[in-house]
Amino acid sequence: MKQKRRMTVVCLMLLICFLAGGAMRSVASGPKAADPVTKEINSRLPQFLNQNDQEENELARRGWIASGPDVVIRGAKNKPVWDMTQYGFLAENEQVPDTVHPALWRHARRNAISGLFKITDGIYQVRGYDISNITFIEGKTGIIVVDPLISVETARAALDLFYRHLPKRPVTAVIYTHSHVDHWGGIKGVVSDADLQSRKVRIIAPEGLTKEMISENALAGNAMKRRATYMYGGLLPRGSREQVDAGIGKAASSGVISYLIPNEDISKPVQEMEIDGVKFIFQQVPGTEAPVEVNFYLPDRKVLCVAENATASLHNLLTPRGALIRDGFAWARSLDDTLDLFGDQADILFTTHLWPRFGKEKIKKYLEKQRDMYKYIHDQTVRLMNQGYTMTECAEKIQLPQSLAGEWFNRNFYGTVNFNVKAVYQRYLGWFDGNPAHLHPLPPEEAGRKYVEFMGGSAAVLTKAKQAMQKGEYRWVAEVVNHVIFAEPENRDARELQADVLEQLGYQAESPIWRNFYLTGARELRQGIDRNAPLQEMSPDIAGEIPMGQFFDLMAVRLNPEKAADKTIRVNWVLKDTGEIYTLTLANSVLHYKKRSKASNADATITLSRKVFEAIVTNQASFIGRILAGDIQIDGEKIKFLEMMSCVEEFDLWFNIVSP
Repeated sequence: MKQKRRMTVVCLMLLICFLAGGAMRSVASGPKAADPVTKEINSRLPQFLNQNDQEENELARRGWIASGPDVVIRGAKNKPVWDMTQYGFLAENEQVPDTVHPALWRHARRNAISGLFKITDGIYQVRGYDISNITFIEGKTGIIVVDPLISVETARAALDLFYRHLPKRPVTAVIYTHSHVDHWGGIKGVVSDADLQSRKVRIIAPEGLTKEMISENALAGNAMKRRATYMYGGLLPRGSREQVDAGIGKAASSGVISYLIPNEDISKPVQEMEIDGVKFIFQQVPGTEAPVEVNFYLPDRKVLCVAENATASLHNLLTPRGALIRDGFAWARSLDDTLDLFGDQADILFTTHLWPRFGKEKIKKYLEKQRDMYKYIHDQTVRLMNQGYTMTECAEKIQLPQSLAGEWFNRNFYGTVNFNVKAVYQRYLGWFDGNPAHLHPLPPEEAGRKYVEFMGGSAAVLTKAKQAMQKGEYRWVAEVVNHVIFAEPENRDARELQADVLEQLGYQAESPIWRNFYLTGARELRQGIDRNAPLQEMSPDIAGEIPMGQFFDLMAVRLNPEKAADKTIRVNWVLKDTGEIYTLTLANSVLHYKKRSKASNADATITLSRKVFEAIVTNQASFIGRILAGDIQIDGEKIKFLEMMSCVEEFDLWFNIVSP
């Protein structure tokens, strides 16, 4: 039994993580009402923002053809993976609630308009079937699909909706505009294995997409996935006191993620290509919203797609779920290049989130103001940091000028100026502000105990915090009560007060992802973590594209150094179907691998096929079961192999965030 437990570790250590979806279990007590200060803040739109958002409303509805019957999209075992019926509270006749920022409420209503839309002759979008849009371009013989959503189920439902209203022709090509999962995960909902076998379906993407989509989610995937449950509000019920939006879409679907490797690359900075009789001009924009990304222009139709580089919102330079920091300078420069290339030609602009734009002059203004928004944030952060201001000080001082902040399409509906300023600072200078008092701060639990002691004990802190909250000093209350929670994590009064203040901050947030963070934190403080929440499923397609070296890198970052102390072990891994041989060496509490011929001094050799390995990774088979079936052979000192694997620990997805 002990051996079986150790062997089972292998199948636990190799999982790659993606966005989470789904709803949390029902709870005994719901969220509270807005307090008087929150009501006052939410009673008016922000400074500079025009009351009239009619143009945005018209753009969000323009071209609407129909909504499909698949408002609730179900997957395996009839499990809902997407449900727009939950957003009925955003109906037109509903008044703006005092628990939602008034600008966000308007944006969330627009974002709830779902169905099939005609952009122009031969170009259609389905919006509101996932967090992203799927676009259908009619070609000479079939349909070209752009960005097939996150999940197989939602992509298939979107294609079915298209076919109910337009001729049913085959999918001849799929374009991935960039490496994020919501732009390729549903591929097998529009292209089947049989399609690929019976005819050549072109799958086109910027060069390096597969490498980037794997690397961004691999090593830090567990932490990203946990934080994504906060960012997208996947654990929150839908409602005016809970999740209302995710900024660039309503939420992330929770179906099966699939992947088909591109069979054609876009490799030149500007590259022309004919796809099913349609002329495309691709513009590579690497290092912007994604490590690899493309815009494209259709010259015969005067239509420009800017992927996710100019959505009707400020985007993230550093996504709160976690990722490498994006380059605001490169982002602005790429939009400037787009204007130079296509600004005087495009009559229609669409994106892979939210709604299109129409009219050459309006498109130019839109791209110019999106460009200037990122350039302003970059330049002003660099200016202030060179004057000695710290990251937090820069973020407090910098606000967009009226000419930019007054546009509805430049608001904090996804990213925020505050967070993006900090991202620019961190990209150039890192997290350290130069003050030696901050070189080696105490960890949260120890600091919390000392802060509480200095302030006269937890009862005194909570009394003062309640008084401060009545004055509307929410950010300060959140900071001081957080010390109590990290000093006394079971202090119920502290948890309730912190939940109350996070809730009010959430109600006041213009950014839905800030709102989701605040409200998810409040929920977990009150109710704890729901470890049974449904999670995204990984298709075997993705495991099949991950190089073995990256699996071994995942093993290395899961190594427990205390368990590995004083151990020196060497194991050969032989993949008999691919001919690959790797040697893993454990020494100095570090795990290395090399791809080479079998090491003669190895303690053990494990032989299996790559297919068997992938089945274990995707939970279609167990490691011990494959050994018993004879699919895995271990030669040499089996105990050494088991000893190495016993040092590799499982990551707990549901780690604490708002408490120690």
